[in-house]
Amino acid sequence: MSGSRMAINFAKRIVVKVGTSSITYENGRMNLGSIDRLCRAISDLWNSGKEVILVTSGAIGVGIGCLHLSDKPKETREKQAIAAVGQCELMNAYSRSFAEYQYVCGQILLTKDDLTDKLTRSNITNTIEAMLERDLIPVINENDSVSTTEIMHNGTFGDNDSLSAQVACLINADLLIILSDVDGLYDGNPKDDPDAKRISYAERITDEMLGFAEGAGSKLGTGGMYTKVTAMRQVTANGINGVIASSSEPMVLEKILNQDDIGTFFPAQ
Repeated sequence: MSGSRMAINFAKRIVVKVGTSSITYENGRMNLGSIDRLCRAISDLWNSGKEVILVTSGAIGVGIGCLHLSDKPKETREKQAIAAVGQCELMNAYSRSFAEYQYVCGQILLTKDDLTDKLTRSNITNTIEAMLERDLIPVINENDSVSTTEIMHNGTFGDNDSLSAQVACLINADLLIILSDVDGLYDGNPKDDPDAKRISYAERITDEMLGFAEGAGSKLGTGGMYTKVTAMRQVTANGINGVIASSSEPMVLEKILNQDDIGTFFPAQ
């Protein structure tokens, strides 16, 4: 088993994606403990000589908590306004936490159109590369406050699962880690089937696996396991290793890089 994960040990450039449910409570208020643990782990990876890019969700969810709303609004313009508030709060939390470990982060907001336009894609790559050269940590999110397409379709990026895969491919990452509220892909729905078993090593992503992964995400998020597995299919096809693991696992990033048997490992094809 450890041999199949050996490639993780050589990963130099890593994209870490964290979903809304991993950094907020059910009421939308920020889980500051989770955010701080995440920032500490990423900072330590930087200290070890790795380059880590963070793709985060949560702007709308955090905005809902910040404004003490009982539920996510239905109108697009309301969601956009709330996302603008939540994004400020979210970046403020990341900035404070990274500063505790002597790192500076910078915000990059993207839309689907940004990643399909050749010139803009080039500009995004140049910005990220320049930040990495200066040991600045890129924090990337979907631009919910201006992009109606994503909001109206309940998240084109699937709570940023697809966005993290596209970013990983764009910057030639070695590894994509998607942190979820589930500890990997199961051969059934663990919420409904007590006999469902975690798939530790997914040599190839099959239609059957995508069937296992069907289902909605959390109340405040928009992604489910299906979008995560689809993201893994994209990166592995581009020669990038991937892992889906639980954000609540203690020292989850350290364990993944140590090749521990947690989550589901997807080897590059």
